[in-house]
Amino acid sequence: MSEDEKTPAREIITDYAQSHFRYFRTADGTVYAQRNGHPVARPIRSQGTTGSHRQELMVGLFRDGIGVFNGTAMKEALDLIEALALTEDVQPVHIRVAPGFDGASWLDLGRADGQSVRIHPTGWDIRTPDPREVCWRRTQLTGELPLPVKDTDGKGIDLLMRLCNFATAETECLAIAWLIGCLAPSVPVPAPFLTGPQGAGKSTGGRMLVRIIEGMTGDLRRAPKDEENLITAVAAGWVTALDNLSHMTPELSDAMCCIVTGAENVKRALFTDGDVFRIGYRRPLLLTGIDVGVIRPDLAERLLPLRLERPRVRRTEAELWSDFAEVLPVILGSLLDLTVQVRAAQADIPTDLRMADFAHLCAQLDAATGLGALAAYRASLDDLNDDVIEGDLLAQTVLKHATDMGSGTEQRMTSAEWLHALTGLYTGEDFRPLPKGWPTTGKVLSDRLKRLQPTLAARGVLIDWGRTKTSRYIEIARPADVPPPAEQEAAF
Repeated sequence: MSEDEKTPAREIITDYAQSHFRYFRTADGTVYAQRNGHPVARPIRSQGTTGSHRQELMVGLFRDGIGVFNGTAMKEALDLIEALALTEDVQPVHIRVAPGFDGASWLDLGRADGQSVRIHPTGWDIRTPDPREVCWRRTQLTGELPLPVKDTDGKGIDLLMRLCNFATAETECLAIAWLIGCLAPSVPVPAPFLTGPQGAGKSTGGRMLVRIIEGMTGDLRRAPKDEENLITAVAAGWVTALDNLSHMTPELSDAMCCIVTGAENVKRALFTDGDVFRIGYRRPLLLTGIDVGVIRPDLAERLLPLRLERPRVRRTEAELWSDFAEVLPVILGSLLDLTVQVRAAQADIPTDLRMADFAHLCAQLDAATGLGALAAYRASLDDLNDDVIEGDLLAQTVLKHATDMGSGTEQRMTSAEWLHALTGLYTGEDFRPLPKGWPTTGKVLSDRLKRLQPTLAARGVLIDWGRTKTSRYIEIARPADVPPPAEQEAAF
């Protein structure tokens, strides 16, 4: 056969690829390859050292006796495939959990055979999802989960609580509610903050909660030094766990708020001047630490404090994790059983809480089990409000002023007038120095009060903004039917 009659290598690769793989694109234009009948998809431009589509295509061509091709032919074939795939239908890819058909959701077990768990209000079962219903995206952070055990009669939940050192029954039910929320692809869940004295097993407890969802390779990590690295790590997995936090910068606090409720980051695409790369993320977040200092109000509404206590009997790491790995299939099975019950339960949606989806989940958990999760969640938010107030001298000063105003009163002033009044109240007759971070202008004061508005409202102090014909004003009021706020004696 002459050289002119030979089929070009790029055509051989393209024909093989299109007969063995399905190619599609996501909303951001990334093209993925999915082996026929298998739910795992890989980006065709991935150049990772393991598991890239380029590698699986080369291996398939070699094992099927078609040949070994050079890099130029492979590149030309993939360029053509990518161009053709851009005309295909758009389909999303998911990490670990995904929505399905008929009100179901899926949990990726991270197995090579693609077996996953389909969760429906009528029950759960293990099967390989239809590739057109669910496309899994795998990364190096995607660990393998064991096959969950059926019909556990709640035994796994009891086993988990014995391994963790949660201080109260209320803490236990909040941890359970969070785990159930992690299995829902569309429910934002607050970030558990595991705290307690030294030696309470905060890191160990955090690893256990993470490994129920992410498998035995799931682990805690140190908080990245910048927001970009944090977002990259978050986007590559499902549950992100940050260990031993001792300080929280405003930038890290804002990033955590975005992770919990969802946001998108846009970066310049590599080797281009006019294109961008989009990273959308909303992930379950878990934190551990003894004390992170001052908590900003917007983050406090997205936290779930879980207090642990020191265990009376210590166990070796090897023994503890051996026992955990042995009972993990039972724990996962019990969690799935409870998730089915909760999703089938009917409950009203609390409309007064910011994380309304999680509050509704707590109400459903109460309807299914009677645990009292919603009351425990409200109590935890109340405790966090106290933490915010104790760490913010401006909030304490506003509460002091509201107490002096008396019940059933309101007062309107410009932001500059409020700054003068609150500054004078704080400094007092002895003219004590203002603390670092105290507002220096009326605009800064107004912005700080907007952050504190939900926290102060929980203590019976309402703040509103308005305008007259000549100026803007801030109104601080204490309704008569709201109990008076507690005075912050430590600050005055």
